[in-house]
Amino acid sequence: MLFLFSIVAFAIIQAPPGDYLTDYIAAMQAAGEHINQSEVESLRERYGLGEPIYVQYWKWFSGVLTWDLGESLEWQQPVTELVNSRLAMTVTLALFTILFVWTMAIPIGIISAVKQYSWIDNVFTTLSYIGVGTPNFVLALVIMWSAFYYFDLSVTGLFSNDMVDAPWSFAKIKDLLAHIWVPMLILGTDGTARITRIMRANLLDELNKPYVETARAKGLSELKLLMKYPVRLAINPLVSTVGWSLPQLFSGSLIVATVMSLNTIGPLLLRALQSQDFYMAGSILFILTTLTLIGTLVSDILLGLIDPRIRLEG
Repeated sequence: MLFLFSIVAFAIIQAPPGDYLTDYIAAMQAAGEHINQSEVESLRERYGLGEPIYVQYWKWFSGVLTWDLGESLEWQQPVTELVNSRLAMTVTLALFTILFVWTMAIPIGIISAVKQYSWIDNVFTTLSYIGVGTPNFVLALVIMWSAFYYFDLSVTGLFSNDMVDAPWSFAKIKDLLAHIWVPMLILGTDGTARITRIMRANLLDELNKPYVETARAKGLSELKLLMKYPVRLAINPLVSTVGWSLPQLFSGSLIVATVMSLNTIGPLLLRALQSQDFYMAGSILFILTTLTLIGTLVSDILLGLIDPRIRLEG
């Protein structure tokens, strides 16, 4: 799957006419700067820009196998260094957001289903509609403006100004935790609202099935009955979509990351696509695909642990 998608991704980012080197030369000439033709030819040979697309692809993919992602034509730096510097923060933010979404959405969905049509269900339903209907970047702008206007605080970035280039320490981790909750809240609002609605609907469907009445007639307490049977079945569709969570957060956080000046991988991918920096863009897309496949594997394993009917034993 990774091999096939790497071919597709490389073909897509190569689809626009021209390449980064051609655009770079045009920009230099428009600015009146001298172009060293021997340097241009050296770059073309190094990156295979004058070669067929399959040669360019192989030069990139053969390096991917050893985590040598080539050179970024725009940044003039190894892609591995640029990606590594942002990938850690992106994964950290994504994991915090997933943890926030699941710890909030699952209990709220259970409460809404059990207390169907009560005032608390109506409150959660209203909030979920607002969460789904409000774009993340709008929520980011509102929170940023409110923090600055009412509290004179800047909530952009993941670190304070004096901690951005500081070496990792307990103080820097503490500073990260003090800043990461804002983008986590913004990115998690939509996911929490959606999963809450799905969990509520799935659980309501399970609560009306005969096995629930049978378990209740056998004397099981309501809490044990709820958590042992219907909740485990209602959560299956949510577990099966874990594989989509990480890449969705990577791509869905792009506008939010741009608005909030977050040093994550989304803006780097956008810039690479705009400038046709194919080594950078192809590498990031390949990483997203890898995360999707890993997430799908995790989903399959979790489903087997949660639901015995899915296990292929004997």
